[in-house]
Amino acid sequence: MPHALWMLWALGTIINISTEESPDQASLSCDSLGVCDGRSRSLNSIPSGVTPTVKSLDLSNNEITYISSTDLKMCGNLKTLILKFNGINRIDENAFFFLGNLEYLDLSNNYLTNLSSSWFNPLSSLKFLNLLGNHYRELGKTSLFSALTNLQVLKVGSSYTSRIQRKDFAGITFLSELEIDATNLQSYEPESLKSIQNMRHLILHMKQPILLSMIFTDLLNSLEHFELRDTDLYNFHFPEMSISETQKLIRKFTFRKVEISDQSANELLKLLRYGSEFLELEFDDCTLNGIGDFDMPTIDSMKHTGKVEILIVRKLHIPKFYLFRDLSTIYALTGNVKRITIEGSRVFLVPCLLSQHLKSLEYLDLRENLMVEEHLSNAACEGAWLSLQTLILRQNHLTSLEKTGESLLTLKNLTSLDISKNNFQSMPKTCRWPDKMKYLNLSSTRIHNLTPCVPQTLEILDISNNNLDSFSLTLPQLRELDISKNKLKSLPDSIFLPMLLVLRISRNAINTLPKEQLDSFKELQTLEAGGNNFICSCEFLSFIQKQHALMEVLADWPENYLCDSPSHVRGQRVQDTHLSVAECHRVALVSAVCCALFLLILLTGALCHLLHGLWYMKMMWAWLQAKRKPKKAPNREICYDAFISYSERDSHWVENLMVQELENFDPPFKLCLHKRDFVPGKWIIDNIIDCIEKSHKTVFVLSENFVKSEWCKYELDFSHFRLFDENNDAAILILLEPIEKKAIPQRFCKLRKIMNTKTYLEWPTDEALQPGFWLNLRAAIKS
Repeated sequence: MPHALWMLWALGTIINISTEESPDQASLSCDSLGVCDGRSRSLNSIPSGVTPTVKSLDLSNNEITYISSTDLKMCGNLKTLILKFNGINRIDENAFFFLGNLEYLDLSNNYLTNLSSSWFNPLSSLKFLNLLGNHYRELGKTSLFSALTNLQVLKVGSSYTSRIQRKDFAGITFLSELEIDATNLQSYEPESLKSIQNMRHLILHMKQPILLSMIFTDLLNSLEHFELRDTDLYNFHFPEMSISETQKLIRKFTFRKVEISDQSANELLKLLRYGSEFLELEFDDCTLNGIGDFDMPTIDSMKHTGKVEILIVRKLHIPKFYLFRDLSTIYALTGNVKRITIEGSRVFLVPCLLSQHLKSLEYLDLRENLMVEEHLSNAACEGAWLSLQTLILRQNHLTSLEKTGESLLTLKNLTSLDISKNNFQSMPKTCRWPDKMKYLNLSSTRIHNLTPCVPQTLEILDISNNNLDSFSLTLPQLRELDISKNKLKSLPDSIFLPMLLVLRISRNAINTLPKEQLDSFKELQTLEAGGNNFICSCEFLSFIQKQHALMEVLADWPENYLCDSPSHVRGQRVQDTHLSVAECHRVALVSAVCCALFLLILLTGALCHLLHGLWYMKMMWAWLQAKRKPKKAPNREICYDAFISYSERDSHWVENLMVQELENFDPPFKLCLHKRDFVPGKWIIDNIIDCIEKSHKTVFVLSENFVKSEWCKYELDFSHFRLFDENNDAAILILLEPIEKKAIPQRFCKLRKIMNTKTYLEWPTDEALQPGFWLNLRAAIKS
């Protein structure tokens, strides 16, 4: 009993140890490149199983609260460490001491209340650092980042951060991107950001713009892209600044999720004075709480600067749009704008006067709005958009290709038109388009046929994701065609597209790529035909796998080229598929089999003819019939006393001695001899069977001649059933001359069996003994 308890305890201990070790082993999934994923594993500490081979470690969304000085001791080759969304509230001073090769560190969204420069001093290779979303109020007591000489991206601050000091960014001279969460910033020490001499992109989160002008002043001579997020600019006032004339680097202003009023819009215009000569202005998901009552003096002071060349507006909300005044107040600012994007902002009308003032406009993107043909015609009025080359009307409310084309006839320089994701459905037979059209996008417009409505001047046509089942349109100048995601069953005819360089026809109903069709495209350089249901026939596989030049043309080869049939290779890549010889040469194989069968039949026939095979078959059939016949006939049908089976070479002894001795005896014996008693014209086998059945006994005259006779063998075979299967004594053996059993051929198996089971009479050479022989024979026949 104690022994059993001890075994149970030992087993439990082993299970507990394995259970305790399993989290570290199962918490990470690592690949061969040393990238380990430990996200969302409910870990409360850094796994101890991390080895020096690990180069990237992601432990985000866990429950880690503390990082000790030894947790990362074995991670000297680590380049990426992600610890965001944990509960980290404490980090040892030397926790990152061994991470000299670390380039990417994310500690965002934790509970750190104090930041220490000791953490970052060993990280000389660090390029990316994210400290957003923690609970610290200031960026440490000393300069945190002075040792990070390779730092390119820095993200700091949170809703808890209340002040920025001059020491915070000391030592940093260049940043590709700086993001500061200053949502509740209360104090900013002047020139805190001025130490950064070159900064490409600043992202600033601010609720209220109280300190915005101070921050902006420090960045004027070092910043290229200024982005403001989550700010209420309703009452924003930008003061006049006396700034010495220096090089102005700011090229782009971005306002994301910002609330603007009519008055603050005027103040934002003042910011443009401090931008570079060629400026980009972007509004993303902003709200304009106004009615368009902009300040004319401010606009008049700006109209001669002509700085804004690119304007991007995405998801602009104007709650009081129904009270909105006309846009005539901003016409003066639009003369030099070259690119405008207004996306997802419910635009249904562009006033003709505004279009006419956009004299330098080359690119206009109005995707995901509410434009219809009637309003489009008003926007593209005479004299409007004189320089426009690209127009995007993707996903609007256009329904007629004919009216859309006519609306744009005034755009003499238009070369590129995107009207995809509109609901055209059908295409008229003829349309009118601007004369210089080179690019047309009609993808996802539900059209089911193509007509000469398509401009003949096109060089690029996109008609993907429609309901087309054929392409028979002549486009003599077309160089690029995208007709993917349709229902085509074959490639377009090259006659219609003599100049085609690029063809995209993936995800159609094509099942093969005929060599003749591919060769007919003389200028084709790129073909995308993946995602079709290819029938991997032997001809197709042989052609496509051996055409190395074709593989260079196929842009999506080999990943997207899969077999659909035959069924046993479905899903395999065409490149890796190989069919058997039987599948590839079925006709030849069937022909060879048929020829072999024919030759076999001829050979069998010839052998049967030479070896009397037909005769042997008949013999076998007769023997089978004999086996099925009823048992021996009644005595009244017995016609002979004995049937004599002998070799023709022994006929002298049989006919001159035995027949004379038996038939001349008183009373005489009636013997059946084949020479005398077989019925003429009757098949010999039937004669043998009948005579055996009508004889009381069967006498076998055994000699060397007997075992060499085929007829004697058949007589023996045919009589075997009656003689032995019926368990009677109908067989009488006469040994005419001595025969050794070993000398009897194996084919005389019946004779061997008889000689082993029956006594036999030996013909004596001594004449004195011959009367006794005949006496015994007559007695055997009568028995």
